Amino acid sequence: MKAKTQVVHAGITGDEFTGSVSVPIYQTSTYKQESVGKTKGYDYSRSANPTRRALEVLIRDLEHGKAGFAFGSGMAAISSVLMLLNSGDHLVITDDVYGGTFRVIDKVFKRLGISATFIDTSKPENIERAITEKTKAIYLETPTNPLLKVTDIQKSATIAHDHGLILIVDNTFATPYWQHPLDLGADIVLHSATKYIGGHSDVVAGLVAVATDELAERLYFIQNSVGAVSGPQDAWLLLRGIKTLGLRMEQIEKNARQIAKFLTEHPKVKRVYYPGLESHPGHALAARQASGFGGMISFDAGDEAAANRILSRVRYFTLAESLGAVESLISVPAKMTHASIPKVRREELGITDGLIRLSVGIEDAEDLIEDLKNALE
Repeated sequence: MKAKTQVVHAGITGDEFTGSVSVPIYQTSTYKQESVGKTKGYDYSRSANPTRRALEVLIRDLEHGKAGFAFGSGMAAISSVLMLLNSGDHLVITDDVYGGTFRVIDKVFKRLGISATFIDTSKPENIERAITEKTKAIYLETPTNPLLKVTDIQKSATIAHDHGLILIVDNTFATPYWQHPLDLGADIVLHSATKYIGGHSDVVAGLVAVATDELAERLYFIQNSVGAVSGPQDAWLLLRGIKTLGLRMEQIEKNARQIAKFLTEHPKVKRVYYPGLESHPGHALAARQASGFGGMISFDAGDEAAANRILSRVRYFTLAESLGAVESLISVPAKMTHASIPKVRREELGITDGLIRLSVGIEDAEDLIEDLKNALE
């Protein structure tokens, strides 16, 4: 199947009992057993639910994995994957990672004895240097949030496997429509499904797909034991949202390309971060390992005052947390999504108070550009 066909027809579709075209919402917590231990595949919805299972089979298929898992949020998915590690283990991870990921590692998993080294993974030699005898996994965001750096997944997988490590890739920005980390050698791929996969700012969820049966068994044990699962209503919203993923991503990227070009030519914009620009240092790599550049753009407005002026003047860009929706969103990472990262560290990375992040939506590109033009001038 082609990509747009796959997001509509992959996984479990319809309902064999009623002929329903869409998977029903199985709003149930428990299931009748024919005798003790004899079920129809379901006994308690924390362990399995038919609506959630349809979603998990779908993300498995879309990411070309062995198994899929649905969680109550992107952070629940990330935390559950990190629970594959043990006290004393070490993690190598992308430096300008999402603030919530940094926070849970620095404030929660560090207390449990799991250490991490945050590095610029866009340079493979940095990954090699950061690996120690205690390292058990490498964690990538590519493109990163918010500086849109691109890491070579295939090279990272080779490094990881040469050292007997697990490679984890956060594929939220690229989505399974544009990029397939498991095909490039990753062991685990995860998403904040709240973003592009849901796509309508109406659901919070996380998704994971794994490359091996062994990882599937281990992660299912954690999912069932910890219980941070997606509910059937949320699973159904994602099943619905995914069907238009291809249409949305293509329109979003078309808009993003035009907006990025406009920003690069504007005299009040200091710098633009977008992998679709040929001037971007990761452009060639992004073009090689993904089939699209996505809809996230960051740009440096100069300082906090300039950023605040822009935020106060836009009409079609909504000031809000999150990203990946049909409506265009605007944010200042230093004050919002990445506020949990210490200021000194943010500035070292380039996440300044004047950095603005755009999540481009499906509106008309001319309107969005006019909106930014008016705000900048």
